[in-house]
Amino acid sequence: MWYFAWILGLGLAACLGILNAMWLEIMEDNDQMAGQAAID
Repeated sequence: MWYFAWILGLGLAACLGILNAMWLEIMEDNDQMAGQAAID
């Protein structure tokens, strides 16, 4: 049954990596929008 826990852990790690990348993209977009608003 160790393989079941291994697959779950791998899936969880992949999901966290994807969510982290999405969060980073959102934060970068927010910074760009704030910078554009300050220029305008």
